[in-house]
Amino acid sequence: MKNSNIAIPATLLAIICVQGGASIAKQLFPLIGPIGTVTLRIVLSAILLTLINRPKFLQFTAQKWKYCAMYGMGLAAMNLIFYMAIQRIPLGLAVTVEFAGPLFLALALSRKLLDVVWALLACIGILLIVPWQSNHIDLLGLGLAFLAGMFWAVYIVMGGKVAKIMDGKDAVTTGMIFASLLIIPFTIWDGAVFNLTPTIFMKGLGVAILSSALPFSLEIMALKRLPAKTFSILMSLEPAFAALSGLIFLAEELSFLQWISIACVIAASIGTTVFNKTATSHN
Repeated sequence: MKNSNIAIPATLLAIICVQGGASIAKQLFPLIGPIGTVTLRIVLSAILLTLINRPKFLQFTAQKWKYCAMYGMGLAAMNLIFYMAIQRIPLGLAVTVEFAGPLFLALALSRKLLDVVWALLACIGILLIVPWQSNHIDLLGLGLAFLAGMFWAVYIVMGGKVAKIMDGKDAVTTGMIFASLLIIPFTIWDGAVFNLTPTIFMKGLGVAILSSALPFSLEIMALKRLPAKTFSILMSLEPAFAALSGLIFLAEELSFLQWISIACVIAASIGTTVFNKTATSHN
């Protein structure tokens, strides 16, 4: 019970850190753009995690390097495209649409008729959150958020594969290094990061700590103490935390209907997690 009492707040704190970090990151967009911001986050996170975890690279097999590279590709694409999305649309809207990726992945891997209900509920939630009544719907922003969700699904699949053959800390650290290498060409092409100042660097370091280094450590601690089902249900609250973070830090207001849509996506995610885990345990 004591372990669980520690793990649940740790998981919630990890979610708050990630969404708080995204809010700070969005404030850097006018200065260095989304590409420069995500570069700071990923590169500084890679450096921090390497210093903390000290992976034994010389002991890696060819298969480990291959899986880490694919994992890093998913990580880089997911973050880069997501940051480009939140430049155009509110954070809560982007995270809810992005959540379609891992949710639909879970549904695709299931074989129950009830899962169709969860899929429909998620679709309703995603459709409701789009501001149809607005004179301007940023379809590109919505499309980028959805594409980021697809790469989130790739990240989850490859994360599962790489976790089976090596230590989780080594995998994430190496994946971050590969993500840094993949994103640097886009950074050079964009050029905005060359406007870096000490103040911007410190904010970028804060984003790296909040969005990667700290939540990763908290999640690792939580996963050792919580059942996977409980952890997944807690992570399902992420769209709501994103919306709250956008409201508090960025003054991004959502309508009552859009809050209902977030509730639909959370309910679909919890439903999928609970019933799939139940079915798995019965089998």
